[in-house]
Amino acid sequence: MAGRQRHQYRHLPAFILLALARGPIHGGAINSVLAERMPHFTPDSGAVYRTLQQLERDGEVVAQWDTEGHGPARKLYRLTDAGWERLDYWREDIERRVANLQHFLTLYQAVRSSGRH
Repeated sequence: MAGRQRHQYRHLPAFILLALARGPIHGGAINSVLAERMPHFTPDSGAVYRTLQQLERDGEVVAQWDTEGHGPARKLYRLTDAGWERLDYWREDIERRVANLQHFLTLYQAVRSSGRH
């Protein structure tokens, strides 16, 4: 189960960076955006915050406390230049994976259509 869960979270940094590409938002809002954009996968908030901390350590996001407005202060996260570069990397990586998976599906369909089982 632990290995499967790690596998599910493999692309979580990519989706978090993509959520931040539209502008600074706080962690709770990131979780909401992920739930909307990833209908088949709902990460727990702990995984989101752990990933945000790692992205911050890696210099891909920065956080600033927002003390304006009602309620308690919240951390607002935004992309850094390194975060934009990493987002570009994720795009390239995902495009490559999608192409490989599409190739697999094409070959699979050809084998299944040939009547061989």
